[in-house]
Amino acid sequence: MPGTKSASSSQEAVDLKLDLRSPPESAKKLQNKDFSLLNGSPSELPSLEKTKGITAFQTLVHLVKGNMGTGILGLPLAVKNAGILMGPLSLLAMGFIACHCMHILVRCAQHFCHRLNRPFMDYADTVMHGLEASPSAWLRKHAHWGRHMVSFFLILTQLGFCCVYIVFLADNLKQVVEAINGTTNNCHYNETVILTPTLDSRLYMLAFLPVLVLLALIRNLRVLSIFSMLANLSMLLSLVIIAQYSVQEIPDPSRLPLIASWKTYSLFFGTAIFSFESIGVVLPLENKMKNTRRFPAILSLGMFIITALYIGIGVLGYMRFENDIKASITLNLPNCWLYQSFKLLYVAGILCTYTLQFYVPAEIIIPFAISQVSKRWALLLDLSIRFTMVCLTCILAILIPRLDLVISLVGSVSSSALALIIPPLLEIATYYSEGMSPLTIVKDALISILGFMGFVAGTYQALDELIQPGHSVTFSNSTMLIQ
Repeated sequence: MPGTKSASSSQEAVDLKLDLRSPPESAKKLQNKDFSLLNGSPSELPSLEKTKGITAFQTLVHLVKGNMGTGILGLPLAVKNAGILMGPLSLLAMGFIACHCMHILVRCAQHFCHRLNRPFMDYADTVMHGLEASPSAWLRKHAHWGRHMVSFFLILTQLGFCCVYIVFLADNLKQVVEAINGTTNNCHYNETVILTPTLDSRLYMLAFLPVLVLLALIRNLRVLSIFSMLANLSMLLSLVIIAQYSVQEIPDPSRLPLIASWKTYSLFFGTAIFSFESIGVVLPLENKMKNTRRFPAILSLGMFIITALYIGIGVLGYMRFENDIKASITLNLPNCWLYQSFKLLYVAGILCTYTLQFYVPAEIIIPFAISQVSKRWALLLDLSIRFTMVCLTCILAILIPRLDLVISLVGSVSSSALALIIPPLLEIATYYSEGMSPLTIVKDALISILGFMGFVAGTYQALDELIQPGHSVTFSNSTMLIQ
């Protein structure tokens, strides 16, 4: 029946979505399940994949979908921070390097799966076994730190995403409310709309808090699958509308600077690496494929599509709005009911996505915390931790209410570590004892150094922007042009 098929598809989507960052507890359960199904025989894995796995096309869709969030909406401002020439070239280079690091992670995971006779290995397990295989006795002794480090960055990344979502929700809803008196049905005439000042943006964030707490208390995956389906549909439709509007009446791009200041380029790095957020998607998707031999080609194709989409949205958005581009391109949409409706639709999609992103750190933290108390306190502790974590993300969002700086800060601190710094070092630790060419070692070292430089520069610049007294915590949306 169509309804059953749709429900099954949405459930599969959310299962993959919730496995994207591979929390240790979920990974262990998956591994135990695989071992029981295989009856201890790894040779039966291919037949299992053929009957239970997903197709190459489904893998491609999930890979692309794993990168579609608020990050893509901030890329036009990121291109402005880099320059109309340097921006797309840097996005292309970062897409290539990010894809290469994903291939490294897959290759290292496969290496340890074959060596340890295991059907699946998550990011944290792979790093731990990589340290165990390193030539350094100190690293081998403290290999478990690798697992804890990856789990820490996964939690930091996911909670950072949640903070970005809260700022995004408040920013967009505030603009819609302030412009509601001037909202019209005509989207084709130029006029200036004076926004009516309302509440402070931080009060909008607090207004979302009760809703976010209720959504975070949902623990049933089937219920979450409904939110996943709604989020995907609303965000996809909104992106199509944003792209359609951006290609209209593009001014002469020759006035735009080819290369921007090096100070703003560090903000570009944080936003760009924040957008390439699918490093955690890779291993769960590979494990779920029917034919894993095709995964490297699918991964390369998916990253090519993602990079091309990022460059297109980033360049078109900057060319269309030039220096007026805002932290999220949705804030540049004209003030007519059509575009305001799609802005609210994207807000609804992000609201649903918050629940899915929140699930991952909750699955890492809560099982460990519950294991430390008696069974009768388990439910109360579970709910208390969820409530505390949601409040924490809201407080952090209130402290840093500038969407562009939140994105850059999260990208620089955590995304750069997971996507650029750790994978090359993992390759060196895994294969150094077996013999590596000096060229490969130099290549891996350069990528890690690049990631670390971006981590330091992006974090410093974002924090410097935040503490400068000239920057107000309010949003610069005092006027808006209707096209």
